[in-house]
Amino acid sequence: MVTSECVIVGGGPAGLSAAKELLEAGARVTIIDRNERLGGQLIKQTHMFFGSEKQYASHRGIDILEYLVNDLAPYGDRLEIRTGTTVAAIYQDKVLGCLKDEKYFKIKAESVIIATGASEKALPFENNDLPGVYAAGAVQTLMNEYGIKPGQKVLMVGSGNIGLIVGYQLLQAGIEVKALVEAADRIGGYLVHASKIRRLGVPVLPKTSIKRAIGEDAVEAAEIWSLDENWQGIPGTEKKLDVDTICIAVGLSPLTELLQQTGVRVEYVRELGGNVPLLDEGYRTTVDKVYACGDVANIEEASSAMVEGRITGIHAARDLGHEVENAGFRIKALQHELYDLRGGPPGEKVRQGIKKREVLA
Repeated sequence: MVTSECVIVGGGPAGLSAAKELLEAGARVTIIDRNERLGGQLIKQTHMFFGSEKQYASHRGIDILEYLVNDLAPYGDRLEIRTGTTVAAIYQDKVLGCLKDEKYFKIKAESVIIATGASEKALPFENNDLPGVYAAGAVQTLMNEYGIKPGQKVLMVGSGNIGLIVGYQLLQAGIEVKALVEAADRIGGYLVHASKIRRLGVPVLPKTSIKRAIGEDAVEAAEIWSLDENWQGIPGTEKKLDVDTICIAVGLSPLTELLQQTGVRVEYVRELGGNVPLLDEGYRTTVDKVYACGDVANIEEASSAMVEGRITGIHAARDLGHEVENAGFRIKALQHELYDLRGGPPGEKVRQGIKKREVLA
């Protein structure tokens, strides 16, 4: 059986950042990712990041990916990367059952960091299974990884940062965005993103949602309608839009299935995206030497995931018995970075969710 001091499941911004801290401390690390390339969602993020210089502000996600991967290069003698590999199970003795190329093998870990990210939420409406109905992540993959346009005329559903960013990327690709509808009474993402698509003539419609997709073999149109104070559609407000694509961006759900297999305590916290693990200040779960960071712990931006990953990596290294130079000072500095990233109205929901989780713990 293969062994490792620390196995990190998920090679996105949180997992890569945690790996760097562990490797710097002298630990042996294995990164497992089901995709063929490391990077997680950074692979398809062509927009520039906000935050500060420490979180690569003004750099594109695809470039940040290269920085994070290159940071691991000096530690090749203690780093094992297993891409194209799916973790099918984690047993309570920290043995991971893995699948690659139809071959099953096991890895025994002293500690495990779960950084599996999140999955996109679905939205129920009539004919939502027609070809031409996409999740926003699928649209980003088509355009930014493969250079394929999903369609020519798009209805965007959801005004969080993902919906706003993908809407702008569609426009950059020469695709017409007929409208962006949002069920809430206000835009969910950063106003700077919303301003960019508004300036290009895209109507942003609050308290509005999709009623149904129209078409036989594929999307030929979409019908939207206004919502009342109970989030119910208002008959008589329907409007038909001439589109061939419907892009759904209504939020993310943490992928906690592997965590739950280890016996970690998970609770539902709406503000953090759904079922999330209970964590202490070191991102330790309720199971010894099992950690969680990034979107699997709480839905945020990649900037926050990188900081969380670094904090997790420092604590995991120390728990394994490795010395981390200036650990206390560095952890406090990183916590301050998170505080700044979560400041102001955009971070209010996350702040509330973290307080609720602390009470539950």
